[in-house]
Amino acid sequence: MTIRTATIADLDSVSSVESLCFPSGEAFSRDMFARNLRRYPGHFWLMCEGSKLISFVHGLATNLPNISERMYTDAQLHVDNGRWQMICGVDTPPAYRCCGYARQLLQTAMKDASRRGKKGLVLACKDNMIPYYASVGFVDEGVRFRSAYDGLLRHQMRWHAPRRLRKNTTHVPSMR
Repeated sequence: MTIRTATIADLDSVSSVESLCFPSGEAFSRDMFARNLRRYPGHFWLMCEGSKLISFVHGLATNLPNISERMYTDAQLHVDNGRWQMICGVDTPPAYRCCGYARQLLQTAMKDASRRGKKGLVLACKDNMIPYYASVGFVDEGVRFRSAYDGLLRHQMRWHAPRRLRKNTTHVPSMR
């Protein structure tokens, strides 16, 4: 297994995996992925088995601390050096689920966010996914919005990067 960031050449694979993971009304379209891959390819983390994409995590960076549904559709909200990394999608086809691949990709995104000096990661999820994301280190901050796609409530979950790992964070020793 290899983990890498995406390029526009991954568009067809990313679109194909998305269609296996989400119903058509909820899935990102190929055009949306094309815009996002052009705007922020380094914020797509892919796991491949040989040349086959088996899981990916993606989202934009921003200075806004809270996720909104607009972030799923408007690539112009991306700010490469933004303080927060939003996670807009965690995709693993059914045949590859329960193997820890999404967890590994989220952990990679966490390490990258820390290395890039981000405050942390933020995502929105349905009620049934709260225990999973909590097991990866995210904290449930409660209901954030009702999705226009399916009418269901989405909880905002946040992972804070440890201060000692954030780039450009100075450590001041205690004076004991």
